Amino acid sequence: MSTSVEAKQLDLFQLFQPITPINCTTKFTFVDLFSGIGGFRIPLEELGGICLGYSEIDKEAIKVYKNNFIRDHNADEPYLGDITNLNKLPFEIDVIVGGVPCQPWSIAGKRQGLDDPRGKLWLDVFRVVELNQPKAFIFENVKGLTEPRNKQSLEYILTNLTSFGYVVKYQVLNSYDFGLPQDRDRIFIVGIRNDLANCWGFTFPKPLNKRLKLYDIISGIEKTNFPKKKFPPEVLFNDGKIPASRGRFQKVDELNDFFTFADIRDGHTTIHSWDLTETTYRQKLICQTILKNRRKKIYGEKDGNPLKIEVLETLIDNLQIEEINSLVEKEILRFIEGKGYEFVNSKISSGINSISKIYLPHADAIGTLTATGTRDYVATISIQCDEPEVYKQKFIQEIYAKNKYKPLTAKDYAKLQGFPEDFQIAENETKAKHQFGNAVSVPVIYNLAKALLTLIL
Repeated sequence: MSTSVEAKQLDLFQLFQPITPINCTTKFTFVDLFSGIGGFRIPLEELGGICLGYSEIDKEAIKVYKNNFIRDHNADEPYLGDITNLNKLPFEIDVIVGGVPCQPWSIAGKRQGLDDPRGKLWLDVFRVVELNQPKAFIFENVKGLTEPRNKQSLEYILTNLTSFGYVVKYQVLNSYDFGLPQDRDRIFIVGIRNDLANCWGFTFPKPLNKRLKLYDIISGIEKTNFPKKKFPPEVLFNDGKIPASRGRFQKVDELNDFFTFADIRDGHTTIHSWDLTETTYRQKLICQTILKNRRKKIYGEKDGNPLKIEVLETLIDNLQIEEINSLVEKEILRFIEGKGYEFVNSKISSGINSISKIYLPHADAIGTLTATGTRDYVATISIQCDEPEVYKQKFIQEIYAKNKYKPLTAKDYAKLQGFPEDFQIAENETKAKHQFGNAVSVPVIYNLAKALLTLIL
């Protein structure tokens, strides 16, 4: 029987380094573009890199960067300013790196791509690479850049970088595969100058065998491993058909390690507002009926349509308007003039009562950390259960109702991104979270850069 202990604190960056240290006697130089708070710099310096200058325009990020990297021994290191003003630099460069602003391609942004001013920063990247001809480069961006709608933009980027005399490759890497309990997909574009002997030899690093749980790095949560019971699809899914939308960390034969708060989706670990408010069996039936029919095209073209009372009367036997009004009074439903009734909690991103998801301590990974923040929480205790319905009720009674869950702190963000324990974060909690949400995952860069440097040094 496992015991409950507070998660031990780990220096994650040290943990993700090889058991046998690599030879760092061969020094190399690099320039840190879109440097943020230094997610690229930490692993590159550990691998023997010497930063010749950094470029960033966010004043708060620059403060953190300076506090951590610009000290007495390198106080004269140049701040390169805004990349839009950079041209030929007065020194030779081995490697250029940077996390190019991702909002133009992100599902959280407006998806304007190269039409977005931030998307046009790629043109500045092109200029700096072409004029300075580093031996290699690494650029990071969101996975959205690889989606079909952005195919032409990605090809445009790759074609331009190749035309400057580089062998260019790209791949999506997930932070989870490099030891972090965070489901974070990012595209990495790597180029090696084509006059170098090993320019065609680069391959992206393979996933590590290191796997951590949330309780390994987040403090104040229970460390308990319960054996997991297997279930046939017909138990976990109403019709036995496994939804195509299930993610990497949603096993087809196990209960999820997290609970989603949403009225517009369903599932064995989905918590609805009618689960959290005292409602009758009949009221639950009405809500479930609306949930199952709101996305049907016969009721409208939206991905979720208000349903008129006339429609609901055909779906629910002996429905009375008073029954609908009672759900409006409970603030579960609302009436949209001329359209019908819909759920008050109608956005997955908003969740319910400002909660989107609550992850159990033993979960393999939390969702992607973002600069805009998340409504995700971590339970401070774990639960064991055999059947899906009992599992949900136990979660509500033992965790949700008793407030046995906590928000992620900026320190948690730092650990989930693989930053070292002694990294000095911004004093303002919100700003610090924003900065870590924008950062690259340190262990990913360490392993990627290590694979690259063996070819160019």
